[in-house]
Amino acid sequence: MNHVEIYTDGACKGNPGPGGWGVWLKHGHTDKELFGGELNTTNNRMELTAVIEALRALQHPCQVTLYLDSEYVRKGITEWIHGWKVRGWRTAAKEPVKNAELWQVLDALASSAGHQITWRWVKGHSGDPGNERADMLANPGVEQALARR
Repeated sequence: MNHVEIYTDGACKGNPGPGGWGVWLKHGHTDKELFGGELNTTNNRMELTAVIEALRALQHPCQVTLYLDSEYVRKGITEWIHGWKVRGWRTAAKEPVKNAELWQVLDALASSAGHQITWRWVKGHSGDPGNERADMLANPGVEQALARR
C-alpha cells in the first residue's frame, strides 16, 4: 500500500463569504496541488471540502497521513461522527449536524475507500511548510470562486 502525505486547508473571506480550499499531496518525490472554491460558504465547509477533495484524488487505497489545522474536521471525523450517526445526524443537543451532507461524503471516503488514514492536527499559520502550502493554495480557490460571479 502506497504511503501518501496530505496537507489540507480551507479559507474564507468573511464567514460566510467567498471561500477556498487547498490540498498538497506528496508521494515519494511526486507531489500534486489541488484547489477550488465557492462563492457563499463558510470556513468549516472549506476545511471539510479540502479533505474530501484530497481523498477523492487518490486512485487506489493508500496509507495516508493527513495533516490539517482544523480541529472541527479532525475531531468530527475521529470522535463526534459516531454519535451523530447513532442519533440520525443530530448533535448531543438534538440539533441537526451542521454540514451533514459533507460529513456523510467524508465518512464514506474515509471508511469505505480502503484507505488507512492517520489524522494529524497541526497549528495553522505557525510555519509548518505543508500547512503553509495548503493555505497558500486555498487563496487561489477564493479567487477562482470570485471570478465566477
